[in-house]
Amino acid sequence: MSRINVMQPYLGMEEIAAVAEVINSGWVAQGPKVAAFEEAFAAAQQASCAVATSSCTTALHLAMIVSGVGPGDEVVVPSFSFIATANAVVYVGARPVFADVDITTGNVTAATIEEVLTERTRAVIVVDQGGVPVDLDPIRTLCDPRGITVVEDAACGAGSTYHNRPVGSGAEISAWSFHPRKIITTGEGGMLTTSRHSWADRARRLREHAMNVSAADRHGNVLAPAESYLEVGYNFRMTDLQAAVGLVQLGRLEEVVHRRRELADTYAKYLGEIDGLRPVADPEWGTCNFQSFWVEVGPDYPLTRDELLAHLASQEISGRRGIMAAHRQPPYLDQPRIPLPVTEHLTDNTLILPLFHQLSEPEQTRVVDALAEPRPRG
Repeated sequence: MSRINVMQPYLGMEEIAAVAEVINSGWVAQGPKVAAFEEAFAAAQQASCAVATSSCTTALHLAMIVSGVGPGDEVVVPSFSFIATANAVVYVGARPVFADVDITTGNVTAATIEEVLTERTRAVIVVDQGGVPVDLDPIRTLCDPRGITVVEDAACGAGSTYHNRPVGSGAEISAWSFHPRKIITTGEGGMLTTSRHSWADRARRLREHAMNVSAADRHGNVLAPAESYLEVGYNFRMTDLQAAVGLVQLGRLEEVVHRRRELADTYAKYLGEIDGLRPVADPEWGTCNFQSFWVEVGPDYPLTRDELLAHLASQEISGRRGIMAAHRQPPYLDQPRIPLPVTEHLTDNTLILPLFHQLSEPEQTRVVDALAEPRPRG
């Protein structure tokens, strides 16, 4: 019996050819392909500016800096997210304040955010968790009059929509991931998009040691101009090798999301017939790319979440535990916080099922059959 992975990148000969072209050009570091990828990604996401980075984590880090978050500030974040969401706040000396999430979407809401706002709140990071679009408008209505910057962590969001527009397009600043588990991959890599040109300009400098002239400009001249380092910067650059892959991947985005939604519809159809399993679904305000197809395991199901994962593994089917609760991790155990009952419930009772572009009908049938015929709780 062959193993079914939870995720598999969709890469092929076009990506190989794109990388070979960059290698043959002799320019493999950050250069013209990165600039082209930024332009294409900004257009696809209806963003004013895009700045390529080495990861979504570094994009979030830059988002904190350019939006003015620093020591003594508080930033509201979901605990129900990969730990990088909270870590980016700590990188700039601020304090993450954990908010609970909606049980249906797994996302923060205006109500859960308002519960933890204080006079020190400088920003809020909202997450399109697993590709489910966050309900952004009520959150901005809450935060904008208070001078609180809303940062959208759209790591999982490429291809999802909010009110018929790409997610992230309604935020002042957003961060994106191109990790292999994401809809678009460059191996590693990220992007920052923003409506503010001044923020984008500073982010471009900071990702390259805060030089006042880019490496591409310096190497494009026989006599390179003298550079200055305007502040303490970072090495958060993307390479042209990665960007070449990203351009091919971006061209496939519509196709990939269409396929993932087909697979998600099939799961939803059959899981709807199994008592005790609730699959993730589109919210009323948008559409999901199903970057992760997660399922809540309820008390009516004969197995607990962990028992179900073990059962799937016995059938050579790889599932994953649901989204982590960052507040349970060692760096944040002693941090004061409000109770987070929904976060803890979802973390303890959800799992992620295999879903990727190449998933075949027989493979998906194997997954559904394994879910439909589990052994009883012991």
